[in-house]
Amino acid sequence: MRRPAVYVLAGATVLALGANWPIMAVGIERMPPLWLAAWRITGAAVAMVVIMAARGRLTAPHRGDRSILLSVGLVQLAFVTAIVFVALRYVPAGRSAIIVWTTPLWAAPLARIFLHERLTDLRLVGIGLGAIGLGVLIEPWNLDLRDGKIMLGTGLLLVAAVGNAATAVHVRGHRWVGSPMDLMPWQLGLAALPTVAVALALDGLPNATWSIGTVAVVAYQIFLGSVFGLWGILTIGRSLPAISANLSVMAVPVVGLTTSVVFLGEPLTVGVMAGLVCVLAGVVLGLLSDRVRGVGWSPA
Repeated sequence: MRRPAVYVLAGATVLALGANWPIMAVGIERMPPLWLAAWRITGAAVAMVVIMAARGRLTAPHRGDRSILLSVGLVQLAFVTAIVFVALRYVPAGRSAIIVWTTPLWAAPLARIFLHERLTDLRLVGIGLGAIGLGVLIEPWNLDLRDGKIMLGTGLLLVAAVGNAATAVHVRGHRWVGSPMDLMPWQLGLAALPTVAVALALDGLPNATWSIGTVAVVAYQIFLGSVFGLWGILTIGRSLPAISANLSVMAVPVVGLTTSVVFLGEPLTVGVMAGLVCVLAGVVLGLLSDRVRGVGWSPA
């Protein structure tokens, strides 16, 4: 996939994933977080099996793709999704989106170590501006260090960010045999098993307040948050350098915070606006770094 198409896909993915955060916050008011995660991943697995079977592309994964199957399925989908939904019990949706998408800050050193990607001047400035912006948005000076629930939620979200970063670097460094879409039914299916098992063990049988609104929330989670979101993230990660791919999706918390302000009434302060500007500036500089070096023009 050539770079202009990748950037269009990146924009659509950022919007879908960013808007998903306030929807997740609404969802956990209607059912236990782990069961919302289980419905999301299991529903997405079933949807992808039907889609790929209808297209005649439902085939067993190649041996060469087993490592990425396990990495995405167990780490990015099962582990990260479960702890994010638990953390949403304690941390507001807007702030949660910001903390989880500190992923680029962790991906940069990992990509430098394992993929030997260059940290150009523009990339370093972009990462620096993004880090400052995320720091302002998180507002650590307002965190109550005595509130164990807030600290637990924040810690879980940081673990999720590191897990996402490690998977992103693996996605870029992996030598793909099949396409991201070919592997998605198996990755989602693999993730569904432990997610449902943990939900049953900790929360018992499913217990939800079902309504048209609840169905709409779950449907968004399945089709835009999981099916489209996962395909977009994997395609972007495969097509662009790991650092640039993660800088691109750094815009997710901007959308997540904005939609949380609009739909959930979270406060929008001058500090928050300044943080958003820094994050977006960091994203732009990171992408300009690739343009200057001519990275990403060849098909992936």
